[in-house]
Amino acid sequence: MGLCWGSPARRDTNPSTTLASTQGTSYSRNIGFSATSSSNEKSQFSEAATASVDETFPNGQLLETPNLRVFSFAELKSATRNFRPDTVLGEGGFGKVFKGWVDEKTLAPSKAGVGMIVAIKKLNPESIQGFQEWQSEVNFLGRLSHPNLVKLLGYCWEDKELLLVYEFMQRGSLENHLFRRSSSIEPLSWDRRLQIAIGAAQGLAFLHTSEKKVIYRDFKASNILLDGNFNAKISDFGLAKLGPSGGESHVTTRIMGTYGYAAPEYIATGHLYVKSDVYGFGVVLLEMLTGLRALDTKRPSRQQNLVEWAKPCLSSKRRLKTIMDLRMEGQYSPKAAFQAAQLTLKCLEPEPKNRPSMKDVVESLERIEAIKEKPKPSKTSSMLSSVHRPAPQYIHHRSPLNTRQ
Repeated sequence: MGLCWGSPARRDTNPSTTLASTQGTSYSRNIGFSATSSSNEKSQFSEAATASVDETFPNGQLLETPNLRVFSFAELKSATRNFRPDTVLGEGGFGKVFKGWVDEKTLAPSKAGVGMIVAIKKLNPESIQGFQEWQSEVNFLGRLSHPNLVKLLGYCWEDKELLLVYEFMQRGSLENHLFRRSSSIEPLSWDRRLQIAIGAAQGLAFLHTSEKKVIYRDFKASNILLDGNFNAKISDFGLAKLGPSGGESHVTTRIMGTYGYAAPEYIATGHLYVKSDVYGFGVVLLEMLTGLRALDTKRPSRQQNLVEWAKPCLSSKRRLKTIMDLRMEGQYSPKAAFQAAQLTLKCLEPEPKNRPSMKDVVESLERIEAIKEKPKPSKTSSMLSSVHRPAPQYIHHRSPLNTRQ
């Protein structure tokens, strides 16, 4: 999924491939959530995810009942001018995302250019992700509220039409800013990357510190969206799961997610830990340090898997210089870069118990951000000059494990 709402329309062509997908599900009305419709009708939300929010993150909250508007299909057709092709913002496994216009107060559809922009995700009838992931989005984002989570405004369910309405994220995805070569997209600075990393980490920490811990399960650059000020917000909760309970350390589930980001213990056993998310965060942090994708089959064979190739360089200050993104050269101090590399290594620990909590990750990133030491001129030619960089266009490379379209 991982849709880039602030970028030109295109298919999601992340070369990191999907591990598995939700099977087709009949559209049962027993979905266990409530929402506020245009007539303000309410029903009881399932209490399965009832939680209390850690005081460390006072800006987040778990709502007793979702505060979502129920849109009619006709309203969303009007908001998008009948889903015109020129309103398409992006496309992923779930379906297409359209730009729409609604009234800021009532969320009623408005004319193009009047009111506020929203992103409207419409299920492709042929999608194999379908209803279960749509339901998961509503169940989780309908109740979870935090500055670093994309805000779900409402939904539509008429016959087999399933749609979700989100706040619009002007800057699109982190993936675009890291990997897309375009004159319209400026390379992210070191300070900007730290800002984004801290915001995304705060979002994950909020999910993990609720009483019923929420495991995000699909953390990757394409699922981190940026607002006009480059504040990071986690999107796409289609694969989210409630964490272990009753003293258990993990939950066992079908292996789903994105190859290259999924934690090794999850791929090997299907055991999903809260700290499985921390591994995915480590992969994204490595992408931000190097400017390279987690997986790219267009690179030389030994460099295709970024973690396997770059991980040995993270423990050496000298070798770290050779893999840092050249577009950040002169913007960071060696001390800050090395501390970021050490944090990345901790997140990528093979054993979940050895990884830091996301609360600890946030604190580490904030300490790195506070380092004011001046950058030193680089004296080492970078290995990255010989690394095969992706071409401007995107090509989606599939694996035998991939079942999504």
